[in-house]
Amino acid sequence: MKKIRVMIIDDSAVVRTLLTELLSRDREIEVVGVAVDPISAKQKIGSLNPDVLTLDVEMPRMDGLSFLEELMQNRPMPVVMVSSLTDKGGETTLRALELGAVDFVTKPKIDLTAKLPDIVENITSKIKAAAGVSVRPRSAVKKPSKKLSTDVMLKKAGETAMIRTTEKVVAIGSSTGGTEAVKDILEVMPPDSPGIVIVQHMPERFTRLFADRLDKTCAIDVREARDGDRVIPGHALIAPGSDHMLLKRSGADYYVEVKKGPLVNRHRPAVDVLFRSAAKYGGKNVIGVILTGMGDDGARGLKEMKDVGAYTIAQDEKSCVVFGMPKEAIERGGACSILPLDDICEDVLMACREGAVHQSRGAI
Repeated sequence: MKKIRVMIIDDSAVVRTLLTELLSRDREIEVVGVAVDPISAKQKIGSLNPDVLTLDVEMPRMDGLSFLEELMQNRPMPVVMVSSLTDKGGETTLRALELGAVDFVTKPKIDLTAKLPDIVENITSKIKAAAGVSVRPRSAVKKPSKKLSTDVMLKKAGETAMIRTTEKVVAIGSSTGGTEAVKDILEVMPPDSPGIVIVQHMPERFTRLFADRLDKTCAIDVREARDGDRVIPGHALIAPGSDHMLLKRSGADYYVEVKKGPLVNRHRPAVDVLFRSAAKYGGKNVIGVILTGMGDDGARGLKEMKDVGAYTIAQDEKSCVVFGMPKEAIERGGACSILPLDDICEDVLMACREGAVHQSRGAI
């Protein structure tokens, strides 16, 4: 079996050695080379021909973002960022995902023996997922049209009031590739869109930075969820990176419960926790959306939502970075519709207006 060829780019000798040792534990992965900075990396990529790069975000001579942008224009290939758990590291990582990086991992620490199996599993699974991604030049990446937002903004208030009175809630789950997918959906949501709750697999602190970035570019308000937050139109809540988030209902009001708990499907927050609570407390008033990501988190919950009358959407294979979670949901019969990313926002709003009569599209 052909091994996945990995090249490590990091200015820290300790991190280079540690990543090499961790990745070499997997028989399907071969570390073919290392580089201390992007300049030396550019000289080696041609001869080593790696399948995947791991890239530090902060390095001398040429920073990781400049190198990544140049790489995606001239020689697109899968890149997994290696980031520190700091605000600066998080901001840089989110920008790297915008530029075309497939995923990221947090920098492993030297004193990690207790959690070593989990760390190895996390890093190797992301490398394997990245190896299967077909990375396109950034100029070929189609950005979703902003026409929907413009059209809705120009309508009279009475024409969009129907969205506010449906008591609909949109529940979104995503993982690898999901930061850009979520952004593409939220940026075309009108100000009076239904309340939105989101689980994106990310570490603690990164989710707050992710929410803050979205809040600056979206017509709706976006922030990291806090326990007891109400779910209201024109607002999106993103689950904190260290906690599960559940949708609950009190009378006519929806709110979220944010709490600790065991990992579910190896994740916290877990999409299944959100989706299953949405099925229980929201029923047919919830619209479920499962986006790009590896694994099967959310597949069970989406099926439960569909079974209680909710309208459910799975992102199609062509527009996914990793067709894992949506594929599992589709195979389990959990998707009413299977749609490209660019069509999901419009379909969600149509479902809010039309309710149970909304026509499923693309489902099998």
